[in-house]
Amino acid sequence: MLNFETKPIIAMLHLKGNSDVEIMERMIKETEIYYKNGVDAVLVENYFGDTRNCVQALDYLHKNMPDKLYGVNILGDYRTAFELAEKYGADFVQIDSVCGHLTPEKDMVYADELIKLMNDRSFQVLGGLRFKYQPIKSGRTLEEDAVLAKQRCDAVVTTGEGTGKDCPTEKLVEFRSVLSGFPLIVGAGVTADNVCEKLQFADGVIIGSWLKDGHHDYGDVCEAYVKEFMDRVREFHTKIAE
Repeated sequence: MLNFETKPIIAMLHLKGNSDVEIMERMIKETEIYYKNGVDAVLVENYFGDTRNCVQALDYLHKNMPDKLYGVNILGDYRTAFELAEKYGADFVQIDSVCGHLTPEKDMVYADELIKLMNDRSFQVLGGLRFKYQPIKSGRTLEEDAVLAKQRCDAVVTTGEGTGKDCPTEKLVEFRSVLSGFPLIVGAGVTADNVCEKLQFADGVIIGSWLKDGHHDYGDVCEAYVKEFMDRVREFHTKIAE
């Protein structure tokens, strides 16, 4: 399980490739780079690949790295994410929005199902609130949605406007105030230059694009970038401990 007191760093596995073999080879290489350099967990997502590729990646992690932390996000299909997390021993599931993105009528149905799923699981749920590309249809304030979000996940994830785009520190300050001590994760836009600032208010980071060639989501993971990023994270923890 993720320990939010230690502010975990979660690195994305976007499953890029032109074939199943290429996707798996890249996934294994990226995973080894991440863990070698001190990343706490990896997150398998059907960003470039499909659900079948996620299954292959999770099966590999389950069989070959059972002592490591890993999670899954099936974009647009949280039910399948729950099923796969249970089957392949994942430590967490990410859902891009657990509150705020639906009208009140639809939200009632969604909430009932999600809470039932939450009651029967062996993993944590990281739930999006005011997440990139998600509409705001609830008609509720952030404070009101935050109260509901805390009932539907184990940690709230928020972002800036898009993939690789900064999540303003002012937004994190607002979320920190609204959530109080409830775990808060920055889900996008974190870099080596801003991670120390973000970790002052957040309880963890999900990072993908910045760790890749050119800092683009479609690039290949660059070990030098991963090392640079994790060095900054270690510097943050050293200063906090002093």
